This record gives sequence, C-alpha cells and structure tokens, in this order.
Amino acid sequence: MPLEIVRHDITKMKVDAIVNAANTSLKMGGGVCGAIFRAAGIHELQDACDKMGDCKVGEAVLTDGFYLEAKYIIHTPGPIWRGGSHQEAALLKASYNNSLELAKNHQCESIAFPLISTGIYGYPKEEALQIAVSTISSFLLHHEMLVYLVVFDKNSFGLSQKLFTSIHQFIDEHYVEEVESTFARNREEDFIWEFRQEVEIFHKDQLKEAESSLVNLLDQLDESFSERLLRLIDEKEMTDVETYKRANIDRRLFSKIRNGSEYTPKKKTTIAFAIALRLNVEETMELLAAAGYTLSRSNKFDVIIEYFIQQENFNIHEINEALFAFDQPLLGA
Repeated sequence: MPLEIVRHDITKMKVDAIVNAANTSLKMGGGVCGAIFRAAGIHELQDACDKMGDCKVGEAVLTDGFYLEAKYIIHTPGPIWRGGSHQEAALLKASYNNSLELAKNHQCESIAFPLISTGIYGYPKEEALQIAVSTISSFLLHHEMLVYLVVFDKNSFGLSQKLFTSIHQFIDEHYVEEVESTFARNREEDFIWEFRQEVEIFHKDQLKEAESSLVNLLDQLDESFSERLLRLIDEKEMTDVETYKRANIDRRLFSKIRNGSEYTPKKKTTIAFAIALRLNVEETMELLAAAGYTLSRSNKFDVIIEYFIQQENFNIHEINEALFAFDQPLLGA
C-alpha cells in the first residue's frame, strides 16, 4: 500500500531511503539518529555529513546509506517543541515535504520515516502523527511512492486518546465474543447435517432436477466484484486515479482489478475501496458480497470499520491509525 504504518526497526527497513531525524549540525545524536549512525557506519556517515555542513530546521540533505539495507539516508532536522507558537507545525511539515521531494528527485520508489521530533525534541505525538500522515498523503495524491511510517513500539505512536476511547466503547457495545459465534455455527452445522440426511432420501430424478436448477442459478450470478466496483466509480463520478489513491491502493493492483473481471481482492482491499467510495454500511456489505466477504460482529477489524462508516469518517489514513493502535490489519494493498 502507498502509505503504511509499521512497527519495526527503521535501520532494517529494505527501502530506497530511510529518513534520519537529524540535528542541525548533522552530528551523531541519540535515539533514532544514533541508531542510524551505528547501523550505517559511524565514521563513514559522519564524514559524509561533515562534508554537507549544517542543515536548517525543516530542510533535508541526502547521503549514501553505507552499511544499511537502504541506498540513501535523508537527514532532516525537525523542530524542537516550544509550545506550538514558534512555527513548529509548518517546520515539521516542511521536514516531511522536503524529504519526500529529495527522495523523488533521486528516483526513490520507497522511503521510511520515523515520527520526526517526537523523541527528545518533545513534539506531542498525536499532533506529530497528524502532520506526518496529512503531509505524506497529500504528496501521494500527486506522486507514486511507497511510504512507511516506522514506529518502534506503541508508546511512540500518537493516536488520539479521545478517538481510542470512542472506538473502544463501540467495540464493547457491538463486538460478539467468538464463543457465541462458534455456538451459532454449531447450530447451523447441525441444521445442515439434518438437511443433508433428508436430501439422501430423494429419488435420483429429484436430485437431477435439483442439479439442473443449480446450474441455472449459477448462470444467473450477479456482476463480478470488478464490474461492480467500476460501476460504483462511475456512479460516484470519480476517476480511477482518485479512487485508488483514496483507497491507499497501489496503481498496479488497481490495473489488475480493472483488466481482470474475475479478479478477487483481499477483504481489506475490498473495504479500502468501500471507504474510498464513501459507501454506507449496506452498500459496503453489497460490495463485500461481490468479492465473497461480509462484515461480522465477531471480528474486531470489522467492528472498527463499521464504527468509522457510521461516523462518516472516510479518511483511510485515520482509519489505518486506529487499526494499527488496535493491532488489526491496515486497509489498502
């Protein structure tokens, strides 16, 4: 997916470029900066940085990745938090924008960011996350690149506490424990077994008639997922590009779906399109059914999706922030 939040060690990301939350003197620091220097090679990277000189807050420079998996390191000094009245938001946004532009100019197809300025610089995590996601998603509306936001653990992630609490309450009210759904399935299986026992007493001609009816039903199947999706895009008067960008879907995957009428996507991909198209719960269920899926109250992922649809919040990156916080798969592909 074009933008993905991952829990990982940024120094081990296999991307074209990783971003270092640097200081203005481009010297080895602590935290993420120190880890990157150690993994890349302290002497090699420091020599390269010394040749660059200083770098102003919000700007970005590039060096080789040396011993890293990444080809490049992009160094950007984020702002120190001083209460929010010293252009911190604009400077943090500039750090992300300038890093992305530098990566694009060096033909990078993938890049990994830490949450800049949220360590010893003290930027509030919730606000920093919002700036990171909004800046990156705006860039991706006009450019093709795989972008990762890398967090080391949940403590470094800044989902709104108010949103987290609201989703948690919704889950408590709507989530059905698996044991209940298992009981329901067992009853259903008993019914099916009894039904099959009755079927066995049918005469052969009756069975042939049933098979013939089944063939007729199969011949009258509804439109495929691909056909339904393309119809919905037209009905919503959206372009293909607008659709797959808003769905956090890779352009190449969308091309497969458009050109393959029998293509069946993953469930999370199907839901991503429903979010991009701003479908209500009923419409989402219909699109899911076309791909062979449904929403279930015994699945936390599904309950969270239903929460956002009911709230009419169709910002896929905000949804993914919440899914990440609740350890669920992210939307897109």
